Amino acid sequence: MADEILTQDYLQSIFEYKDGELFWKKTSSTKIKIGDQVSNISKVGYRRVNLLGKTYQVHRLIFFMFKGYFPNLIDHIDGNRLNNKIENLRHSSQLQNCQNTKIKITNTSGCKNVSWNKSRKKWRVTLTVNYKHKYIGEFDYLELADLVATEAREKYFGKFARHH
Repeated sequence: MADEILTQDYLQSIFEYKDGELFWKKTSSTKIKIGDQVSNISKVGYRRVNLLGKTYQVHRLIFFMFKGYFPNLIDHIDGNRLNNKIENLRHSSQLQNCQNTKIKITNTSGCKNVSWNKSRKKWRVTLTVNYKHKYIGEFDYLELADLVATEAREKYFGKFARHH
């Protein structure tokens, strides 16, 4: 029901967009004042707002305000869930969104897609391409393995390649 009422005109009538943030233009709540920033942050790090009886992620509303549709998935290009500038938001598939992930905290090499192969005493480069592990190669030097991993991400992930 709420999505049926939600239009670009409606959102632009109640919110002002400034530099990736939404501010209230109108409100029916005594807790919210006109000019207040929408600032509630979820446990997983996205700004959110309750609107018409439903909770929305702010980046989804901003995307809709500018583009006129709600895609299944919206990717934050820089990986920062709080950077909701329209130029940082893009429609993506689940696969593309996974390709644009940050380096894992369990990574021990300091280089994305590079791990140490103990038995061969070499740096191994692997990627996940179309949900399958892809072995790229093994290298004597970390710097070379990192360069090869960067080139492989560019080749397989294109504009969704994230290198850090």
